Order: sequence, then C-alpha cells, then structure tokens
Amino acid sequence: MTNAEQRQGRGEMQNKPSSAELLDQYGCGPIRFTGSDDALYDRHLLFDSVVDPATVGAREQYEAVARSVRDVLSQRWLLTEQTYRSQNPKRIYYLSMEFLIGRSLANNITNLLLDPLAKHAAADKHLDWLGLLEQEPDAGLGNGGLGRLAACFLDSMATLSLPAMGYGLRYEYGIFKQTIENGWQHEQPDNWLRRPDPWEVARPQETVEIGLGCSFQVQGGTLRAVTGRPSSLLGLAFDRPVVGYGGKTINTLRLWAAATPDYFDFQAFSAGDFISALAERLAAESVTRVLYPDDTTTIGQALRFVQEYFLVACSLADLIRRFRHDNSDWTALPTKVAIQLNDTHPSIAVTELMRILLDDAHLEWEHAWDLTRQTLAYTNHTLLPEALEKWPLDWCRLLLPRQLEIILEINRRFLDEIRSRFPGDEGRAQRLSLIEEAGEQKIRMAHLAIVGSHSTNGVAAIHSNLLRATTVKDFGEVFPERFNNKTNGVTPRRWLLLANPMLSDVITGAIGDGWVTDLTQLEQLKTLAGDTGFRDAVARAKYAAKERFADCIKRTCGISLDLNSIFDSQVKRIHEYKRQLLNALRIIAIYRRLREEPDTDVPPRTFFFAGKAAPAYYLAKVIIKFLNNLAETIDADPAVRGRLKVVFLPEYCVSLAEQLIPASDVSNQISTAGYEASGTSNMKFMMNGALTIGTRDGATIEMAEAAGEENFFLFGLTAEQVLQSRTWYSPHWHYENEPEIHAVLELIASGHFSRHEPGIFTTLLDTLLRDGDHYMHLADFSAYVRADQQLVALYGDPEAWTRKAIANISGSGRFSSDRTIAQYANEIWGAGPCPVP
Repeated sequence: MTNAEQRQGRGEMQNKPSSAELLDQYGCGPIRFTGSDDALYDRHLLFDSVVDPATVGAREQYEAVARSVRDVLSQRWLLTEQTYRSQNPKRIYYLSMEFLIGRSLANNITNLLLDPLAKHAAADKHLDWLGLLEQEPDAGLGNGGLGRLAACFLDSMATLSLPAMGYGLRYEYGIFKQTIENGWQHEQPDNWLRRPDPWEVARPQETVEIGLGCSFQVQGGTLRAVTGRPSSLLGLAFDRPVVGYGGKTINTLRLWAAATPDYFDFQAFSAGDFISALAERLAAESVTRVLYPDDTTTIGQALRFVQEYFLVACSLADLIRRFRHDNSDWTALPTKVAIQLNDTHPSIAVTELMRILLDDAHLEWEHAWDLTRQTLAYTNHTLLPEALEKWPLDWCRLLLPRQLEIILEINRRFLDEIRSRFPGDEGRAQRLSLIEEAGEQKIRMAHLAIVGSHSTNGVAAIHSNLLRATTVKDFGEVFPERFNNKTNGVTPRRWLLLANPMLSDVITGAIGDGWVTDLTQLEQLKTLAGDTGFRDAVARAKYAAKERFADCIKRTCGISLDLNSIFDSQVKRIHEYKRQLLNALRIIAIYRRLREEPDTDVPPRTFFFAGKAAPAYYLAKVIIKFLNNLAETIDADPAVRGRLKVVFLPEYCVSLAEQLIPASDVSNQISTAGYEASGTSNMKFMMNGALTIGTRDGATIEMAEAAGEENFFLFGLTAEQVLQSRTWYSPHWHYENEPEIHAVLELIASGHFSRHEPGIFTTLLDTLLRDGDHYMHLADFSAYVRADQQLVALYGDPEAWTRKAIANISGSGRFSSDRTIAQYANEIWGAGPCPVP
C-alpha cells in the first residue's frame, strides 16, 4: 500500500461526522434509522428478553445495548461484503488459532464514532454505563500475545479498508479462569458463552463438511479411534463484526464450531447404551470445546492436531467457495487470494490447499504447487525449538491419509531438489526434511510452512535475524529471498484511545486527533517535552489512570494501593524465559536493603505481576506460588510496610490490561536475550508513557532505538553473549562471588518466604544453581539491580521522569499495527484497499 492508499483507506478523522451524517452512514441499506424512543434499545430490551423493562438487570441492559449497536453497524457490514463481491479485489484471509479480542462493546462504539451518542443515550436511560460494560465477558478465544496480535491486525485491516477476513475456532470454553488459593494457581472452566453472545451471527447456510480417515467409539469410558471407517465433521460458521475506525469498513471474523452430521445410533440408545449412542457427537463437539487442551497427554495432543486441521479445512473450503463465486480460472488464485498462517498451527494448509487443487480442481502437480506457494505466507512467532510443532506421522496416516500422501510427495520432490543443489550433503537433506526420522517419525510443521509458502517472516528485527541465521539456518540458505521481517504493532484505538482516555485527550488537545489513524503523528510531541503545561497535563493523566486502576482493584480484589508509589508491572504468560523469577529476586534485594537500611530515602513501590501458567507447567506454577508468598511476607513485615508492596493479579485478560497498562510507571521486559520473538505488551506500555526496564530482546531493541536508549533502562547480556557463554556459564560463580545474589538466595533457602511450608521452593533454587540456570537469571541479576537503582533515582525528579515518558509516547508511533499491516499488504500480500462507499 502506498501512503496515498493508506490515507484513502483510513479516511481523515480530523473533522468527525455529525450525528445526522452518522445516521446516513449507518442507514445505508433499505432500513432507515429514525432515532425514535421505541427503536433499537427499547425494542431489544422488551422483545428479546420478554421481561418488564422496569425490572431488568444489568446483563439484559448490556445485551440490549450490544444488539442495538450491532443493528447500527449491520447494513454497513453487509455493504462491505457486497462491495468486495462487486469489486472482486485480492482478498486477505488470516488464519489463527487465537484471537484475543477482549470485550467488544466499548471498542465497537469507539470505532463507529458513536461514543458521544452512546453516553448521551445511557444518561437518558439512567444506565450505569461502567457497570453495564462489566457485564460483557472477555471472549475466550485466545491466551497471550499471539491472539492479541491477531486481534490488533484485524482492527488495522478494517481501518485501512483492506478486504480481509479472519478465521478461527469458536471455543466453547477459554483456556481457563485462573484463581489463586493459598498462593497456588487453580484452573476453573471459562464458560464465556454461558449467556448469549450478542455479537455473533450464526451462518448455518454456510456450513462446511470435512472428512476424516477414521471414526470414533466409546471404549472403557474413553473415545477411541476406529480405523477403516471414515467419518466427517461439520464446521458451523459464526461471524463477528470487525469495525474499522470511522465505521466505513466492517470486516468479518469467522469462527468455526464443530458438530457432527445428523447421526444417532438409535439401537444403542434403545439398549441403554446412551454414551455410545452419542460417541460421534461427543467426538465432534470436543474439537472446539476448549482452547489449548492439555498437551502433556497423547489424547490432548491428538485433539490439538485435529483442532488445527479442522480450522484449516473449514477455512480453506470457505475461502475457495468465495473465490470460485467470482473467478472461474484457478490460475487467478494467487492474484485474488492471500492466506496468512499465524504461526505453525495452521501449517497443514499447505497440504490441504494442494489436496483441493489436485483432487477437486484436477490440476497437475507442478501447477498446483506453484499456486499453493504463491498463495500462502507464514509468520513465525518463536525461537524455541520445542514450540515448532511436530506431529506423529501415524496420526496423519490414521486421520488424514490423503494429506499424508501429499506431504510425502512434497518431501520427496523437495529433497530431490536439495540433493541436486548440494550433492553429497546428506546431513543437510536430513535437517531440511519435512519428516523427522529419529525415533517415532514426525512431521515438522514449520518446515512444511516454509517449503509450501512464498514468504516466512519474523516479528521483530532480532527475531527475524535469529530465525534465519540460527533456528532454521538451512532454510535461510536455501530460500534467502523468502525470509523477511515485519515488526509487530498494536492498535492505538484500543490501547490508547479507548484504554487511556485521559492521556488521549491530552494528546489530541496538543496535536489534533489525526494520530488515531496515523500514529507517526505522535512524533510531534517530542517538541512539547520542554513545555511545562504539557508535561503537567501528561503527569495528571498518569495519576488519573492510577486512580481509575486503584478503584478497580479495590472493588474487585479488595486491595488498597498507594497512588504515590511507583507502579512497576510485569504482566505476561508465566514462563522461565520471561523471567518473572528474576524480577522476584530484584524485589527481595530491595526488601533486604530496606530492612537493613530503614532510613534510606526512596519512593514507595508497588510491584504488579499477572499472567497464567500452563496447567501442566509445574515450575511456572511454583513461580506464581513464590510471588504470592513474597507478597504475603512483605505485607506482614512492619519494617517495610507502606514502602513496598507486591500484588499478583489473578485472571489476567484484555480488560484488566486496559486498566493496568495506562496506570503503570514502569514496564519490565526482562526475557533472556534471544528468546522473546517480539512482545506486544512492551509497545502498549510505551504508548501509555511507562518507562521500560529491560533486556535487549525482541522489539524492545527497536523501541529503544525509536525513543532513544537514554530514555530506556537497558541491561544484561545480549543475544550473542548468551549464545557465546552457553558452554561455560556457571551460576555458582555468581552465587559465590556476588554477595547480594548470595544473600538473596540464602534468604529464600532459609525459609523466610515459606515459614509454614518448608522446602516448597527448593525447586526454584535447584533451577538457579543445581540445574545450571538455563535462562541466566544470575548472570543478569546485578545489572538489573543497577538499572533499577538508576530508575528510582530518576523518579525522584518528576520533571525529568515526565520528559522521558513523553519521549516514549512520541517514539511509539512506529509500533502501530497499522504500519505492520501496511507492510504485510505491500511486501507479502500484494493487496490494496477496497473502500466501502
């Protein structure tokens, strides 16, 4: 997309439309909006719920408001699809196992430019607006950064008027609801669809049927595969609107729910074998029952494999049906369709698209292979080898025998090419093979995605370089032209305009509202860092965000916060490489100093942690337990009371992040260098004026370049140093030669944080010392503490602190997902905007 195309796609928001113009914009179909009292909200309240409007509760009010907003956008939603049909542009299809979209009501109202009207209507109807918004659950469609990125990308594609569609799964239950009991994480079902979802629209007429090579029956209370008896699954389509800012383009997120064709074993049921009679239905509905089934068991892994194929098969059937509606020539596929695979999960799209082109379109192999590679593109999100999926070949033989034939033929032809290019280098052929031969044969899904697509991109400059040079080095040498970088970004609509209205108003008052769709305009704020009035306004906005967050935490958790303390946050999935444990060691060092030197003049501090541990990841759960014990110990110690506080916030989600991130003074991005692909929470904190203390990893490197390293607190080993020291690194050296590390670990070993649970944290000490400290916590500890001391010293100078906060806000402009998506469109998809009139 050219700059002109981006402007055309976004539209200009400096002069927002009037109420009358909005009525015309959303009344673009056969139904006109009258604005009368008996329309929309009142009708939905009465006729949908069939209750006396005087007695309804907040949930019914929320559903009525949400359905009213959906009514407003529906005709433009239809017009968007009609425009795409009539214009027949190249369309983008984004396949992802996760879409962490959060709540939709406030976001949709904001993007539709209906915020003033909605608040006026709420006041007129005497609605508790904030209480009403709380009635909407966060959609259980994702877990972490992968899903949040996908949601941001959908927002940007719609805002840029790109003809795009997201495909995912309609999980009945999210990953889990996290509760904390005695410091330990416990998992509860996340039944987010328990009440009707007013945003989704069922499309039964667009159901697709996919085949499997086996069927299922109940044996001993467990579902078992039955070979030699093929079966099928139905993919039921549910659509959600994706509203671009300004409300002109409304794209679609299509989610698939699994069901079975009308099948019922009446004989088994009549004989009293009720469970066996419903075996096929149980098997089908289990496919989309829960996000991320436990993959420590074989059956959990197999379910994950089926989920991935189900997503791909349903989505490809649907998009090919759409392509064929407007195009009769299969050769036009890459000029009309771009399919982006969000990580390795949808990699089997390579094989499924080949199957369609070979078996349904009856194309020759070479032609089908050329079309497949030109149509597909792959985004890699990890440098961890264990995260690059590999599936047992036997599973494919059982469930997808035709697809296995195609995989083996792709591999045979590919290895023939490799052996021709590199004669005698059998080791290279084995490393590049799509099939891992050691032990049980497995299909290397990342290899399949790279071989079967025309583009493989990383998500930050360092990640893309390491991916090409280390993780898949052989592929980087074979296909250097396919590798590229697309640094992640986040949508400023949700993460600044909606999440931080106080700061948004300050920015708009200074430079206008063009930044909402062109975040590079934030660079204009650099010159205002010296303006006392502007600095004071930014500081007041931060304090207001802290007040709002503190009210939320008091209401939901019963915890009182000191608004004058430094709000220091680390919020992300609990994993060793993200090093929440290193943060805890830092806090213990601060705690020790305050106890030993009580007269030290330092500002009070509040440390926030939030994030979930995978249910089977025991060490991550121990880290959560340690953080909670640390919080309890500090709260109980009168020597530090009022000066130090640790808070672990359970059930971290998008809605909580929207409150916490604007309120945070400090963002911890402290992963072991070379392990974090990009990160996106780092960008959200930066955009909201938090200062980053972190390692040179992921996109944090580029963020520091944009804002100036002098405005960051960078520390620790680089990725190159981590790699070079791997063979000789000794955590015991640090333990024996650095007194503060020794003292901190001894305090843990003494049971100070586990007085009633002796030995409970031995696992953590073993990880750091006996087991070699793989993620090099102790190597970076002292540098982290020194950077922290610099941070505290700066906080004592409010003017200097706010100057650096403004430098971060102004430097965050390049980290909009609008920029990222424009790069995808230009450099990978070859797609342009298709404005909706």
